[in-house]
Amino acid sequence: MIVNEDTKQQQVKSMNSYLAPLVRDIPPSGIRKFFDLANGSKDIITLGVGEPDFTTPWHVREACVYSLERGVTAYTSNAGMIELREAISQYLHDSFEVGYDPQNQIIVTVGGSEAIDLALRALIEPGDEILIPEPCYVSYSPITSIGGGVPVGIETYAEDNFKLTAEALEAQITPKSKVLILCYPSNPTGATMTYEDWLPIAKVVEKHDLIVISDEIYAELTYNQKHVSFAAIPGMMDRTVLVSGFSKAFAMTGWRMGYVCAHPDIIAAMLKIHQYTVMCAPVMGQVAALEALKNGMGEKDRMVESYNQRRRLIVQGFQDIGLQCHEPQGAFYAFPSIVSTGLSSDEFAQRLLLEAKVAAVPGTAFGAGGEGFLRCSYATSVAQLTEALDRIGAFLHKLKQES
Repeated sequence: MIVNEDTKQQQVKSMNSYLAPLVRDIPPSGIRKFFDLANGSKDIITLGVGEPDFTTPWHVREACVYSLERGVTAYTSNAGMIELREAISQYLHDSFEVGYDPQNQIIVTVGGSEAIDLALRALIEPGDEILIPEPCYVSYSPITSIGGGVPVGIETYAEDNFKLTAEALEAQITPKSKVLILCYPSNPTGATMTYEDWLPIAKVVEKHDLIVISDEIYAELTYNQKHVSFAAIPGMMDRTVLVSGFSKAFAMTGWRMGYVCAHPDIIAAMLKIHQYTVMCAPVMGQVAALEALKNGMGEKDRMVESYNQRRRLIVQGFQDIGLQCHEPQGAFYAFPSIVSTGLSSDEFAQRLLLEAKVAAVPGTAFGAGGEGFLRCSYATSVAQLTEALDRIGAFLHKLKQES
């Protein structure tokens, strides 16, 4: 039977009617949606996806392979291998001076994304307002909405190095405010917060009895300063749900290995959801993560130093071609301003892709506060970064000639 186009559209419309309106109306990821345009295009230099260009170190992969050869393929406990949780606890204590009991304060999750989802679902009641500094990682607002919460953006600014201020936070708080989501070092801006920066934020959190979800997936990727966990601020440990993982610092994105640490009561609630949805994180990934923590610090440090070199290259490169760019102190993203071109972020990114063959993410993918900016990942080779900067410079010259 031949189905005509009108019939196909009716079928699609009919099936859409079965979907939950809340989910149906959520837009797709601004990152993935944009990079669909780049699929199939030749000679594209990609500065878009937040993924290390390093391969997972061989000894980490070998540990996984050896475990499979030995038949380590069964479920672990819902919270994850106790050996891995103990290693995570020791690592956080040694690196960031925060202490969590591996028995009842840590869950190994399927990436940091699952950890964030678990935390929000465990905490949100319908109508709760979730405070989210912007620009921010693309998933915070949609996951909040799916959980029945109301995302409330808090704009941060380049002149403040995209740091959250107590004044900006206080201005958005209402009686319905319940959770503050933090992401420092920041995706997409590369901003970081110092101990002194955190103190006034902590006072507001305590004053308004907020819970904090602190996404610290880029904690190891800091430059010129040591990462300060929000959980390490006096009085904030019990109020903080610390989320992290192995994707960025240990070049293990595809392994989907994360973890979450919190007060035992919060962890117990999150564990209920975790055990009914995914049971446990894959055992082979947990074996690899344990090896990374035990023997992977040297590779981690070398990767961070390489990112630091590229960071300096790309920031200076943007300055040289005429784009203002604050100096990121963490993660592996630069966030240059494209306001001087007169184009919106979406227009600039689309034309850059089509005309200069450089893929980057428009700042609007990370919230309204990202308008006028472009996210460029420098987790790629120096040769690629240099060529991308040359292409962007030529594109800017072309735009000037048009005006």
